[in-house]
Amino acid sequence: MRVGARYNQLAWLYDAVDLAELLYKRRARAHLFAGLSGRILDAGAGTGCSIPFYPDDAQVVSMDLSEGMLHRAGHRGRRLGRHLHLAAMDLRHTGFPDATFDAVVSAFTFCTLDESQQRPVLAEMARILKPGGELRILDYALSRKPILRPLMRAWQVWEEAVFHGAFDRGTERYLASAGFTAIGEENVVADMVRLFVAKRRD
Repeated sequence: MRVGARYNQLAWLYDAVDLAELLYKRRARAHLFAGLSGRILDAGAGTGCSIPFYPDDAQVVSMDLSEGMLHRAGHRGRRLGRHLHLAAMDLRHTGFPDATFDAVVSAFTFCTLDESQQRPVLAEMARILKPGGELRILDYALSRKPILRPLMRAWQVWEEAVFHGAFDRGTERYLASAGFTAIGEENVVADMVRLFVAKRRD
């Protein structure tokens, strides 16, 4: 099943089955938008779990491949009193003009992309960012700790079956070839969830 179709089917149940949102994802999302302003793309917005952290003075576009997930995001935005700009688009071919955004932010999305899609999506993010624009990726990484690593391997069976996710995508390996300069990396939840920050090269 294609990822978009899977998430359309999962959309109505997504917030109920993603228990990680309650355990640690929400806390991790607070890092994403801190200090950002201007025009921002929330790439892979899903059901809108990052909406509470959108900067009040920014223009944020919430984009996702799944219309079903965006429909849920719209409901969340209305409950929070936020006017949303929703866009159902493929991350590889967004259709936005060059240099549209001051920042692109992505939370727990690249883990759902096959390795063959990592560089094309990052290259598209570089294209639609303004020169010097910032990319922030919050996502899973396979722990280096001997206790956590096998646990994550076992957990990945569920993640892949339900969310088409994996913990070893290695997104950071493709940043340079896609047109980015890495400027920071931070462990947010042990070393299982990391925040990568990069800038588009001029």
